[in-house]
Order: sequence, then structure tokens, then C-alpha cells
Amino acid sequence: MEASPAQSTAGHASPARPTAGHAVLASIDSNAYSSLRLKPPPRAERYQMGRALRESVPRSSLGEWAPANVHRDPVGQIIQSHQGRLDWLVPIRVGRMAASPYGFLRGSAIVMANDVATLPATGITPVVCGDSHLGNFGFYASPERDLVIDLNDFDEAHPGAWEWDLRRLVASIWVAGRQNGATEHACEDAALSCSAAYREEIRNLADQALMARSFERLDVDRIHEHAPHGTLAAEIDRAIKRARARTSDRALPKFTAERAGGRRILEQPPLITRLSPSDADLVAEGIDNYLQTLVPHWRRVLGGYTLVDVAHKVVGVGSVGLRAYIALLEGSSPDDVVFLQLKQARRSVLAPHVHGDNAWHAHQGQRVVEYQQALQTVSDPLLGWTTIDDRQYYVRQFRNMKGTVALDAIDARSLADYAGIVGRLLAKGHARTSGASMISGYAGRSDKLDTAMALFASAYADQTEADHSALVRAVVAGRLPMERGV
Repeated sequence: MEASPAQSTAGHASPARPTAGHAVLASIDSNAYSSLRLKPPPRAERYQMGRALRESVPRSSLGEWAPANVHRDPVGQIIQSHQGRLDWLVPIRVGRMAASPYGFLRGSAIVMANDVATLPATGITPVVCGDSHLGNFGFYASPERDLVIDLNDFDEAHPGAWEWDLRRLVASIWVAGRQNGATEHACEDAALSCSAAYREEIRNLADQALMARSFERLDVDRIHEHAPHGTLAAEIDRAIKRARARTSDRALPKFTAERAGGRRILEQPPLITRLSPSDADLVAEGIDNYLQTLVPHWRRVLGGYTLVDVAHKVVGVGSVGLRAYIALLEGSSPDDVVFLQLKQARRSVLAPHVHGDNAWHAHQGQRVVEYQQALQTVSDPLLGWTTIDDRQYYVRQFRNMKGTVALDAIDARSLADYAGIVGRLLAKGHARTSGASMISGYAGRSDKLDTAMALFASAYADQTEADHSALVRAVVAGRLPMERGV
């Protein structure tokens, strides 16, 4: 039985054990203690602990990339990840991954997790996103309806190596840059910018009080300070405008229509499909149970709405084939509506590579919710979890002013600026959980970490392109089914 997330984020720190090529990390949770009566080591001491790790894990070693297994089979890993998914949606997932190397990277978190877990690592394991690619940052509404930007996908969130997140982020920047026609020099600049911003922000936050660190956020009033150049500033303005329009009431004309008996979600097969009456009843029961995971105020608020319809809706790339539903709830008037999204949650791809009390959770939906709340400064107040037909889900608002920066709309110089923004956001998330002082001590003030991360990003971008080509060949050979353009 897995320990609960609440337990795993409040356990005692394990002794520092750096790794160099080992597949499993022990957990170093340097800021979390199970009793207020236990005094943590002084910040200066933790900084020196991180600095000392350079002896066993030189920063330059983080730039290394070579497959640990000569029989490495990325396509086989993708096929393995399809187990338990809806068979009729797997061709859509393959089509989205085969569309481009960046699409492949988005859907292959399991491949990269297995790869980076074999590489040198410091052993410092805060809560990490687990899927921190460039597209998993975006805008959303805070509970006060302010628009903020932060990490926004947590299906793989788990205690793990901070290096795993940073490696995935810089590699995704390089892959996206190439796809947008950026030169290798521009891709390198963007990767360096990301790592430097991460390193500077983790140092800045490590020097702050824990409580002050927990309130740090980036909203629309501040983001232009980090986006001085033309195409990024313009795209951010467009993304903000789109995000403000993505609300439940504005979704009504797109996703629903009046039918006999009331408003119903429109079918758009294969992406939005109706459920059988028995399955719809199971989802409705799951939503009732989900209410019990909300804090009392939001439980009362949502209890004032009535569930009027549910449907299955395909989302993302990595999630395609897993069960995902949207639910329409109506209040006291027809235009007072809330859309909820229920997404199936499975064990994080990072879990096999972390041992100890932090490696297991009783409910994977609860894991996603609690680690999202750990990594984000502010989160959707309707986050919760439930179980439907023995499968675990997390629940959130479907239309919550969500928006992303269109990567194909920004030039090479702006890519470096945006890479710096997401690097800072990643550091903020890590610093909110544990290990900031140790990470800062290890990373230091020089650009050695940044240079290593850029070297890794370039090499792993090559690997991603090779893996994408292998996927395309597997489709041609009939090893995988594919449906394009869906």
C-alpha cells in the first residue's frame, strides 16, 4: 500500500546520497520535517551540503547523454504505456506523437524518465513536475480571478531529482526551437537562458523565508518585465486575451446545445463522445464523491449546482487514450454554469526510479492534486479527486481561463526570453517543496550548470528526433496504428 502524499511531503530527510548512473534515487528532503520540535540544519549548512556534492557529481557530468542500455527501445516503451488505455483512441495518440519530434517528446514522458534516471544526479529530490516540457507552462485563473502563469500539468508529479525536470525542460526548448526554424546557436542561447534563470531564481528563493517563498508568483502585471522583446510581448498579450475568454459560460455555445430535457454536451467524435447510461451514472457517482475532497467552502459552493450532463473528451498528447470526462453543472440560471474535467490518474513515470517512503501513493488522483498544490503558488480551488469503476481520477475546472504561449509565434530571441521565464517558474516550484538551499549550493554562481544543461539539451534533442523517426518507421511497418490530424 502506498503512503499518502501528505505523509510523503512531511517525512524525515534521508542522508545525502549522490548517484552517478544509478537507476533509483533515494529521497533527500532537506526542508521537510515531521515535527515542529525538530530543528532543521541551518541554511548555510545545507548550502555547503549542496556544494560538497560537486565532488562526487561534477556539474559538468550533468551534460552527459548516452543511452545506458544498448537495447533501448523507445517504441516498445510507448507501446507499454498504451496498456490500460482505450484501444480506439491509441491511433490518435500515435498520430499526435508522429506529427513532429516535439509532439513525440510531449507524449514520451515515460521514455525520458527511463533515460534520465540512469544519468548522474545529486540525489536532492524535491517534488518535481515530472513532465516539465515547454508546453506545460501557461496561464490560468487564481481563486481571486487574477491571471497567473505557472506550471500547469501534474500527471507525473512526484518527489524526484530536480535535474530530471530541468533536463526535460531544456531538451524541449531545443526541440521546439529546431521545429520553429531556430539556429543551433539560438537554441543554445535559449537553453542557457533557461538554466541560468533557474539557477538564479533558486538562489534568490533559497535566501528567502519559507513562508515568503511560498507566496512568490508571476501574474500578468509582472510578466512583461521578463518579456522585453517584440514577438514574445505581443504573443503574451494574445495569449492573455485568449485565456480571459476561456470561461465556462463562454464555452456553452461551443460545447453544448438545448435538447429536449435540457442542455446537453454536443458530440464531436472521436474527440467528444457520449457515455452509456450506466457509465454516466458511474461518473455522476464519482462527482458526488469528489465533493468530499474539497474544502468546506467550495464544497458548499459546488453543492449549489446540479449535474446535467457528462461526456468523454480526448485531451492532450500523453493523456490520449486514458479516460477523461467533462461534466456540465448548472446553477440557478441557465448561464450560471461550471464545467468540470475528470482525468484518469495512473502511477507517475518517475515512481519506479525513486525508492523509500516517497515512492508510493494510495490514490493517484490525490497525488496529482496535492503535488499540483505544492508546485503552484495558487491553484484551482475546485481541485479534488475521486474513484470511478475502480479507476482513480483527479478533478479540476475545465474552462478556468487557461491559455498558453504559441511557440511558433515567437522568434529566436524571444524564445530565449520565454525560456528564462519558464526556468524561473520551475525553480519557484521546486523551492516551494524542499531542497532549495542544497540545489543552490550545488548550482553555484558560475555558468557551469548552464553549459552542462545546454550540452545535454542538444544531445537529447538529437535523441528525440531519432526516437521520433523510430516511431514513424514502426507505424509504416504496422507495429503501431495511427490516425493523423485528429
